[in-house]
Amino acid sequence: MASPNDKPQNPSTTTESKDTKRSRWATRKLTVRSGSKKRGNIMDRIHRQSGSHEKKRASGGSESLVTDNATHDGDDNASESSSEAAAEPRRLFFNEKLPEGLTDDDGNPTQKFTRNKIRTAKYTPLSFVPKNLWFQFHNIANIFFLFLVILVIFPIFGGVNPELNAVPLIFIITVTAIKDAIEDYRRTILDIELNNAPVHRLRGWENVNVREDDVTTWRRIKKGTSRFFSLLWRLIKSTWKKDVQVQPNAEEDLNPRHSVETRVTIRESLASPRSIRTSFMSAREDIQMTPVQSPLPRTSSDHLQLPDGTKLANPPQVPEINLAAIKGDVIDRDIEYGKAKFHKDAWKNLQVGDFVRIYNDDELPADVIVLSTSDPDGACYVETKNLDGETNLKVRQALRCGRGIKHARDCERARFYIECEQPQPNLYKFNGAINWKQRVTDEVVDMSEPISIDNLLLRGCNLRNTDWVLGVVVYTGHDTKIMMNAGITPSKRSRIAREMNWNVIYNFIILMAMCLVSAIVSGVAWASTEDSLYFFDFGSIGGTPELSGFITFWAAVILFQNLVPISLYISLEIVRTLQAIFIYSDVEMYYEPIDQPCIPKSWNISDDIGQIEYIFSDKTGTLTQNVMEFKKASVNGQPYGEAYTEAQAGMQKRLGVDVEKEGARVRAEIAAAKVQAVKSLRELHDNPFLHEEDLTFIAPDFVSDMAGNEGEEQKAATRHFMLALALCHTVIAEHDPGETPKIIYKAQSPDEAALVATARDMGYTVLGSSSEGINLNVHGEKMHYRVLNTIEFNSSRKRMSAIVRMPEPDNRIILFCKGADSVIYSRLRKGEQAELRKQTAEHLEMFAREGLRTLCIAQRELTESEYDAWRKEHDKAATSLVNREERLEEVADTIEQDLELLGGTAIEDCLQDGVPDTIALLGDAGIKLWVLTGDKVETAINIGFSCNLLNNDMELIHLKVDEDETGGKGEEYFLKIIESELDTHLKTFNISGSDEDLKAAKSHHEPPPPTHALVIDGFTLKWVLHDELKQKFLLLCKQCKSVLCCRVSPAQKAAVVAMVKNGLDVMTLSIGDGANDVAMIQEADVGVGIAGLEGRQAVMSSDYAIGQFFFLQRLVLVHGRWSYRRLGETIPNFFYKNVIWTFAIFWYQIYCDFDMTYIFEYTYILMFNLFFTSVPVILMGVLDQDVSDAVSLAVPQLYRRGIERLEWTNKKFWLYMIDGVYQSVMSFYIPYLTFIGTAFVTHNGLNIADRVRLGSYIAHPTIITINLYILINTYRWDWLMLLVVAVSDLLIFFWTGVYGATTYSGVFYGAGSQVYAEPTFWCVLIITPVACIFPRFAIKALQKVYWPYDVDIIREQIQQGKFDRLDGKADSDEEPPHGGVLEGQSSGSSGSSKKGKHQQFSSVDEDRRPIYPPSVATHNTRTQNGSDGTNYTRHGASLDLPQAARPSIDRARPSYDRIRASMDRVRLSYEASNDFTSAARLSRIESTHSAAGRRFGRLRGLSLHKDINQPSLPAKK
Repeated sequence: MASPNDKPQNPSTTTESKDTKRSRWATRKLTVRSGSKKRGNIMDRIHRQSGSHEKKRASGGSESLVTDNATHDGDDNASESSSEAAAEPRRLFFNEKLPEGLTDDDGNPTQKFTRNKIRTAKYTPLSFVPKNLWFQFHNIANIFFLFLVILVIFPIFGGVNPELNAVPLIFIITVTAIKDAIEDYRRTILDIELNNAPVHRLRGWENVNVREDDVTTWRRIKKGTSRFFSLLWRLIKSTWKKDVQVQPNAEEDLNPRHSVETRVTIRESLASPRSIRTSFMSAREDIQMTPVQSPLPRTSSDHLQLPDGTKLANPPQVPEINLAAIKGDVIDRDIEYGKAKFHKDAWKNLQVGDFVRIYNDDELPADVIVLSTSDPDGACYVETKNLDGETNLKVRQALRCGRGIKHARDCERARFYIECEQPQPNLYKFNGAINWKQRVTDEVVDMSEPISIDNLLLRGCNLRNTDWVLGVVVYTGHDTKIMMNAGITPSKRSRIAREMNWNVIYNFIILMAMCLVSAIVSGVAWASTEDSLYFFDFGSIGGTPELSGFITFWAAVILFQNLVPISLYISLEIVRTLQAIFIYSDVEMYYEPIDQPCIPKSWNISDDIGQIEYIFSDKTGTLTQNVMEFKKASVNGQPYGEAYTEAQAGMQKRLGVDVEKEGARVRAEIAAAKVQAVKSLRELHDNPFLHEEDLTFIAPDFVSDMAGNEGEEQKAATRHFMLALALCHTVIAEHDPGETPKIIYKAQSPDEAALVATARDMGYTVLGSSSEGINLNVHGEKMHYRVLNTIEFNSSRKRMSAIVRMPEPDNRIILFCKGADSVIYSRLRKGEQAELRKQTAEHLEMFAREGLRTLCIAQRELTESEYDAWRKEHDKAATSLVNREERLEEVADTIEQDLELLGGTAIEDCLQDGVPDTIALLGDAGIKLWVLTGDKVETAINIGFSCNLLNNDMELIHLKVDEDETGGKGEEYFLKIIESELDTHLKTFNISGSDEDLKAAKSHHEPPPPTHALVIDGFTLKWVLHDELKQKFLLLCKQCKSVLCCRVSPAQKAAVVAMVKNGLDVMTLSIGDGANDVAMIQEADVGVGIAGLEGRQAVMSSDYAIGQFFFLQRLVLVHGRWSYRRLGETIPNFFYKNVIWTFAIFWYQIYCDFDMTYIFEYTYILMFNLFFTSVPVILMGVLDQDVSDAVSLAVPQLYRRGIERLEWTNKKFWLYMIDGVYQSVMSFYIPYLTFIGTAFVTHNGLNIADRVRLGSYIAHPTIITINLYILINTYRWDWLMLLVVAVSDLLIFFWTGVYGATTYSGVFYGAGSQVYAEPTFWCVLIITPVACIFPRFAIKALQKVYWPYDVDIIREQIQQGKFDRLDGKADSDEEPPHGGVLEGQSSGSSGSSKKGKHQQFSSVDEDRRPIYPPSVATHNTRTQNGSDGTNYTRHGASLDLPQAARPSIDRARPSYDRIRASMDRVRLSYEASNDFTSAARLSRIESTHSAAGRRFGRLRGLSLHKDINQPSLPAKK
C-alpha cells in the first residue's frame, strides 16, 4: 500500500497554482547511478527490515578508487566497496531509547563517534618536543653527530671540551625546531579559530547517541597541557600589552539565544526570495522564526491542497489530522516539551546527533542533514567556495517530513531515527533514510523518507540567501567528507636532502676506512719492539696494542669528524631560510588587490621547485577567475558584441601576429564601442541599475536595433530575447545599498548570473522573485511575470526551462528554454526557421572558436489545455517517491518540444591574468601540465583551448566508460574494456605498456610532441588506477602533451599525483585554491595554494602561497631554478672543502704513527667551518646567479637541467671528492716538504719548528685555495662576494697574529710573527693555490669552450648584448614564432560582411569548440557523447529546408569579421569528421528527439575520441 506521501499533492488540472512549481532533481554530481536506484535500494532495505540485506552492487559504480596508496583508498568514488557493504549502517535516534544492540550493560551507547575538534597541525604542545626530535633524528647525520657528542665526553678518546662540541648539534636541532614550530603555528592558529567558532546548538535536551562525560584520561592530560601552555602564552603576551582588552560579549555568549527573540529581518534589498512574497503564505511568514504559544503546523508549498482539490485559505483552521494524512511529520504532538534552547557553543563541542541552527552566511561546522529552512519550500542555498573554489550557489532541500520543525520545542517533540551509510569521502554521494511512526486516522503507520546528498550540508560550506537552517549533525570532525578528503599533513623533505643521505653514508664509509687504517697502524706501531717508541715512551694509553688500536679508532672518529660535516646541515638551514626570505620579499610576486606576497610555508624545499617536471592544476579559481562575462549574442540572425578573447589571441600568436599591438588596437576599438553603447542605452532609458564598469556586452548595434533604428522586426526580436534572458533562470537578486542602486545576482551557475546581469544592463532588470513569479523593471516600467513552473538544469538534460504567464492583457503561456545548441536544435519545430537556424549556428560556431561558451535560447507558446494536461502529469511525477527523478525528466521532455529559436549567447569564462602565457612558458621549460578538476569534461576542454593547453593540431584521446546503473556488470567487465582501449591507443605510440617501456619512460624527460591530448572522467579514472591498468595508463599519459582529468574527487586527484610521482620517479607540483585541492597539494613534492577570495584551506596546507597562477612562472622558473642550481653547487663545494681539510690532517698522521696528533692549532679547527670558509659557500647558496631573472623567463629552456636533475648528481659528488683529495695532497705536501727541508730559526738562532707552525704553513694556503675554488665555481662575482672571500682569507691572518700574540695561545705564542717572517711561507702561499686550482680551472675553461652548457651559451649572448632588450623588465617578451603570418589580411578588414550572406567555408578542427551544458553550446568535437538528436549529419548536400527570405542589415562588425578572417586559415583536416557539432551540422538537425528521450551515439571520424561502451562505426568516406 502506498504511503500518504505518494499521493499527488495537487490533483487539480483546471487551474494553475499561485506558487511557482520548481522541479529540482539531479542538482548534484551523480556518480554511480540515478537517484531513483539509490532511493529504491534504501526503501527496499527499510521495508525488508533487519533480516534482509541490500543487494551488492557488482561494479561498485564509482565507489572505490583502486590504488596501492593507502592514503587514497577512500576516494570520492569509494563508498560501497565489499567491505563497506557488509558494514553496519550508522543509526542515530532522536527522542527515542536506543535499542538493546546499541547499548552496553549500563545503558550507555556503544557507538563511538569522532569528535568535531579537528587538528591539521602536526604538533601539539605536548607532542612537539618528542615528535619533532623523532622527525629530526630521521636524518642519519644527526644520529652520527649525537654519537660524536657522546664520544667526546670520554677523555680517553682525546676529545676536547665536550660542551663546546655539543653546541653545533644543539644549535641545528634548536633552529630546525623553531622553524618547524613557526610553520606549524599558523596551522594551529587556524585550527583553534575553527574549533572555537560559534554555532547555535540545542542544549537542555538529551542526545541519546553519545555520552556527555565520555572524556578519556589521555584527553584530560592533553587538555590540561594545552590550558597550561595557553595560559603561559597569555601571560607572556600580557607583559607586552599594558591594556588587556576584555571581550564585552563574553558573558552574552554564554547565554542561550532565545528563539522567542528571533524574527525574520526584512531586508531593505530584494535579495531574499522571501522579500516580496504576496501569497497567502506571507501572512504567517514570521512563524518560521517567531514562536507562539501554539505553533501552527506548516506544510511546504507542494502540500497546500486537500485531496478533494480545495485550496487552504487559512491553514490554522484545517484539522491537524487532515494535514498529517497529506504529509509526513516527525513531530509527536503528544510529547510535552521542556526547556531546551539553542545556545551559542563552540564547533569543537558538537556531537553526532545534535540539533543545530545555522544562520545566513554562517559556515557549516559539520555534515548536517537539513530538517527545515526559513523557505516554505524547504530550499536553502550554499556556497562551496571553501570546498572547490566555486562561488556560485547550490541548492539543497530540507526533508519533507522535517519541515514542521521550526523551534527548540519542536526538536524536543520530534521522534525519529536516521539510518545512513558509514563515513566515506565521496563529496557527491550520500545514502540514508529517516524513519518515524505517524498517526493516520486511528492507526499508527511506519513512515520513511530517503535522504540523499541534496539533503546534506557539508562542513566548510557557507549558507547563503537563507535566513536559517535547522538540522541534525550526522558526521563530525575527521569523519566529515571534506576532512576525509584532506589527508594527513605530511612532513616534506627536499629531494636533495633525501639523496644527500647517501652521500653522507658514502663519506661515513670513507671515514670508517680512515679510522680503521689509523687503528691498525697505531696498534702495529705500539706492538713493535724495535722502534724508539718502545724504548722512550712509558707505554700506550690502552696498555695493550689491541686496546690502543681500539682507542685510536674512536679518537680518529673525533679527529676526522668533519668529513661528515655538521656545519653542512647548519649552512643548508641558513641558505634555505634566506632563500625563503628572498622569495617572500620578491615584489614581482606581490598581488596588491589582496595584499598577498608569495609566502613560503615550508622553508626547506625551495630547491625542489627547480626540479619540477609535472604540474597538476585545479581549474576553477586556479586557472580561471570563476567570473563569467557575457560577450556576444545572435538574435534573429544578427550577430552582436565585440570581444578579444585569450583563445583568439593565442590563435593569432601561433599564426605569427603581434598580439600585443593587435590586442591594443582591438581593445581601443572595444573601448570606443563601449562608450557609444552606454550613451545609446542612456538615451533609450536612463537605467539606474546600469553601471558602466559592469557592462560586458559591448554592442552599440544591439542597442540601436533595440531602439528600432533597423526596423520593428529586429526591435521586437531583440527585446523579446532580453525578456527571455530575464525570465528563464533561478537567480537570486541582492540589492546593494549605496549612493547608486546596484543589483548583484547570485545563481547556481555563474553563466546564469551573467545572462541575467546582461538583461539588467540592457534595461530588463530582475528586481527579485517571489513564490508567484519574477518582478522586472523593463525600461523604467515595473512588471510582474508569473512563473508557473521552473524545470531546472541537470547534466543529462543540458537545458532548463521556465513556463511563464505573460501579464495582462497578453495572458499567453510561454515556455522559455535555454541549453546546449545540439539539445535545443533537436527540439525545434520541424521544417521552420531554416535560414535563421543556419545563420545562428554559424554565429555560434564563430563564437565558440573564440573560446566563448555558447548556448541557445528558444521558446514555445502553450495553450491553456496543453499546459493543464502537462501540469497534471508533472504533479503526479513530483509527488512520487519511486523513480521520481526519471518521471520528472520524462514529463519535462514532453513539453520541451516544437520550440521556436530566438537566438544564441556567448559567455567568456575569464581566465586569470597571464594564464596562457604562463602555461606556454612552463611548456617551453619542459614542464608538463595536467588539469585535475571536478568540473564537467566539456567545461575543462573549453578552458583547455582558452589557455593554450589544447590547440587545433591535437588529437583528443577521450577515455570514457559508462556507469552501470543496473549493477550487473562487475569489475572484470570494466577492466577488460578499458584495457582493450588502452592497448589500442598505446599501439599508436609503438609501445605496449611493459616494464621495459616504463624503464625507458623514467629516463626520458623530454616533453612529448604536441600531437595528442588525453581526457578522462572520474568514473573511468577509478578503473585505470587499478593495479592492473595503472602502468599502461601512466605510459599513455606520458605520450600526451596535455592531460585533463574531469569529475575527479579530491582523493582521486591525490591518487593521480602519486601515480605520476612514484611511477615515473619525477618531481611534481600541485596548485589549487580550494579545500578539494588539499589532498593533491599534500601529495605532491611541492604544494602551491592560491590565496584568493575563496577559502584558505588550500593555502594553509600548501608549501607556498601565491596570489595568482601567473606568479607560478616566476616561482618555478626563477626562484626554483636559482635555488636548485645554488644548492646543487653549494653542497659539493661544502663536501670538497671538508675533504681537503680532513685529509690534510690525515696525511700528517703518516708521520706520527697515527697517534691522532692535531697538526693544526685547535682554534683553527674550530674556526675553519665557523669563519674561514663557511660564509663564501653560504653566500653562493643565497645570492649566486648564472643569469638574471629576466633572462630566466626569456629562455625557459634553461630550466630543463633541473628536470633532468643534472645540477646535483653522484658523478658530480665524486668528482668534487676526488678533486678535494688531490688538493689535500697539494695543500699538505707542498708546505710540508718546504718546511721540513729548511731551518725554522728566530733572531736568537733557536730552531722553533713544531707541528702548530707547520700547521700554519698548511692552513693558510688551504684556506685561500678553498675560497678561491668556491669563487671559481660562482657565476656572479659582485662586490659582496669578492669582499666576503677577501675577508675570509684575511681572517686567518688576523687570527694567527692576534691570537698568537697572547700567552693564552700556549705553544702557539708568537707563531704569527715567526711564520710571516719566513720567505718560504709566502712562496708556499702562492704556489700551493695555483697547483691546487689549475686542474679545475683548465677543465672548466675547456668545457665552456668546447662542450658548453646551455647557460654558458646564454651568458655569452648576454655579453654580446643580445638580451639588452630585457633591461628593466620583470617579464620576458618572447619573440613571435616563425612561420606564421597573415597573408594580406588585417583583422577587421571584412567591413563588407553582411548578415545572411556569409559564404560557406570549410570546417576546421572542432576541438576549438567548447561544450558547456546547460549554458554552453555543444561545439566541442570530441567530448560530448550521445547528445540528443546530433547523431549524424552529412556535410555534403543540404537538406531541402524551406528558405525564407530574410532582410539583410549591412553594418561593420569588427569582432565577428576578425574571427571569420582568422578561422579561414585554420587547417581543414576535420571536415570529414562527424565527431563534432558544427554550424553546417546544426543547420541540418531536425527535431528527431522522441518523447521517450531516444539517445543516439556519435560516429567516429578522424578523432581518437570514443565512447568505450559503444561499438565503433566506420568513419565517413
